[in-house]
Amino acid sequence: MNPQDEIPTPAAPVQAPPPAAAPAWSGPLEQLAREYLRDRRSDRRWRVFFRLMWITLFGLVIWASFAARSTTSAPSGPHTALVEVRGEIAPDTEASAENVVAALRAAFEDEGAQAVVLRFNSPGGSPVQAGLVNDEIHRLKELHKKKVYAVIEEACASGAYYIAVAADEIYTDKASIVGSIGVLMDGFGFTGTMDKLGIERRLLTAGQNKGIGDPFSPMSDKQKAYTQVMLDQIHQQFIDVVKQGRGQRLKINADTFSGLYWNGEQAIEMGLADHLGSLDYVAREVVQAAEIIDYTPKENVAERLAKRFGASVGAGAVKALRNIGSIR
Repeated sequence: MNPQDEIPTPAAPVQAPPPAAAPAWSGPLEQLAREYLRDRRSDRRWRVFFRLMWITLFGLVIWASFAARSTTSAPSGPHTALVEVRGEIAPDTEASAENVVAALRAAFEDEGAQAVVLRFNSPGGSPVQAGLVNDEIHRLKELHKKKVYAVIEEACASGAYYIAVAADEIYTDKASIVGSIGVLMDGFGFTGTMDKLGIERRLLTAGQNKGIGDPFSPMSDKQKAYTQVMLDQIHQQFIDVVKQGRGQRLKINADTFSGLYWNGEQAIEMGLADHLGSLDYVAREVVQAAEIIDYTPKENVAERLAKRFGASVGAGAVKALRNIGSIR
């Protein structure tokens, strides 16, 4: 290098322009966008969850229906057909006319069923529901020429006894509760309490008797008399059914149709029942078909799971929607 040569000076580094200041409104907007995206992702997850839950529920219901169908269609040899009458006899209960009649028809139609046994553990219930079952028993007996036996365990009272008298014979335990041949209509009246509290009942009706039985309104003597006549008529229907079913075996006294109930031993003495005996005894000794097959409709495990699962999903959905602010 010659001394005369000039040494170039390094170029000054190029500095980047300072970043532009963010607008004051960008922070809240960005936060709002993040919140929106988070809510959208949460909604999407819940939608997927609920869809999977409903698909699972639907699958359980389908499986339950096929399981029930395969169970009821299984062939059977000679046996005693059992139909349970358990709990209150009313619509939408285990002992509803719909359920009991369906079980009776299946039992009668099975060629392997040598006889049908109705087992009672019921305090009674609706006279309409009981009457429907009673009528159907008589029809099926005539159609299929099969015997029907009633077996009383804990109780066979009121509407349950209304059904039992359609049987050819009634068997009971010595300590069972039998009878209560009567009709009732109960309720409450709060008119005096309302007067003391200064509460005015405002009931508007079209028809002077439309509000009959309203617990907050007084009941006139005419309305009481009308209701009593109706109850007496239903009671007489009950009495006629018992007389028809028991015939000459019934030993009528002043208390027979009074609504009283008796233990099994007393019921036999009064002609309300025929013999002491259990389900196994009737199947083995009377029907002479020791194998017992139950025709009573029952929820299987899948159906119970499906119902509980559906209720859980519904409760979870409401809770989830409340948490994300959709329901207040």
